[in-house]
Amino acid sequence: MIFLLFGTGDYYNRYRKWFAEETVAALLDNAPEKQNTRIDGIRVLSPEKGVRMSYDMIVILSFYYKAMKRQLLELGVEEGKICHFYDLHRFLRVRRNDPPVSVEDAKRRILLLSQDMTLGGPALALFHAAKILKAHGYSVLYASMLEGPLRRQIEEAGIPVAVDENLQIGTMRDCGWTNRFALLICNTVNFHVFLSERDVGTPVIWWLHDAPFYYDGVDKELLRRIDRRNLYVVSVGPIPQKAIQTYLPDLKVGQLLYGVSDLCGDGPKCRPAGKLRFVTIGYVTEHKGQDLLLRAVRMLSEEDRKRAEFFLVGQDSSWMARQLKEEAEDLKNVVFTGTVDRQQIDRILSGADVLVCPSRQDSMPTVAAEAMMHWLPCLLSDAVGTARFVRDGEDGLLFASEDADALAKQMKWCIDNRERLSAMGRRARRIYERFFSEEVFEERVLGLLKGVYHGRKVSENRDWIM
Repeated sequence: MIFLLFGTGDYYNRYRKWFAEETVAALLDNAPEKQNTRIDGIRVLSPEKGVRMSYDMIVILSFYYKAMKRQLLELGVEEGKICHFYDLHRFLRVRRNDPPVSVEDAKRRILLLSQDMTLGGPALALFHAAKILKAHGYSVLYASMLEGPLRRQIEEAGIPVAVDENLQIGTMRDCGWTNRFALLICNTVNFHVFLSERDVGTPVIWWLHDAPFYYDGVDKELLRRIDRRNLYVVSVGPIPQKAIQTYLPDLKVGQLLYGVSDLCGDGPKCRPAGKLRFVTIGYVTEHKGQDLLLRAVRMLSEEDRKRAEFFLVGQDSSWMARQLKEEAEDLKNVVFTGTVDRQQIDRILSGADVLVCPSRQDSMPTVAAEAMMHWLPCLLSDAVGTARFVRDGEDGLLFASEDADALAKQMKWCIDNRERLSAMGRRARRIYERFFSEEVFEERVLGLLKGVYHGRKVSENRDWIM
């Protein structure tokens, strides 16, 4: 088959190895600066030019599937010639690759499957679960679709790691080595293809972290065909639960919040004097809402802006990030830091006054729990899962999603009431201790395993503690 690959960002880098150069007619990208260049020796064209070429299928390599598919349809592309990277199992064969598995005690063998080993929330949450299981005598293996910087931390914790690219497109039957374990824990909706053909004799915990837009490219019929026998589905709060129940309304989904290591148990650090520092942390992209934050900053008076500074922390090479940096050139108190490591994130939170999550969709961002662990108040969109734990004006601040004016008013309140933020941060710390501490997470994880090993059913809408 001859392909056009639409998207040259993160998901192109994740999936490009599956395509031989001679099978790719061109890459498509909406960014003008990428068009008429070459990436990996393949020319990059605008979608308008690319669709005039001869091809069999256009593969969308992005989670913004809905908008990109609509664009292609408007350009006259047949719907049957458009697919998502989730569909690659229909066109490509898995490659023979059985990673070495050296874990003992078959009855206590647990395989934890991650979509990647980045330093993002889902991969870290699974890592924390692996550490708990190892500490309680389970023989665990952390396996990933991709290499990543988290590998070093996993191995330093004494946990073996395996990488199998077949997990990106293969089913459990395709990846036969996964059958050697007594229990599997699959992280995120990325594993719905993997679960579509499996040995139902092996219990599987499917831990969902995904906001609704991650389902745009999912084959809904494939999702409905997943065998639910011996399948235990849990979610990091109501947003991922509602997302999957949109397509599987009768699916029972329990709650399993993640845990965050306590780095500040000895009390809050003294915040530096000077400008009030607002920090937002995350990949600069539409669903994280950094554009709303900048719009709100512009709504503040010049005098209020001079009393504050705004740090946008995270990967900033996306098309949206480049656009926002250009638009913010005149805002001297706005700082784009780019990607930082975990130690730097902790230092940034130690020097911050307020964490802002302006997301349009965000299931349960790890960074919000980390901020509350740092005794920091959070200013959250009501589309952020963590907002369900926050009482507006008491232990955090809330605003309506997409409402930049409401966000600006809450930031102004923080600027005018700086002396009240410390007490708000202390109350935010209680949210961390009650819902996101390692001790609470450990209790939940062990309770979940106890329930699975005794064949108990999931308790919907509740923390699963047996």
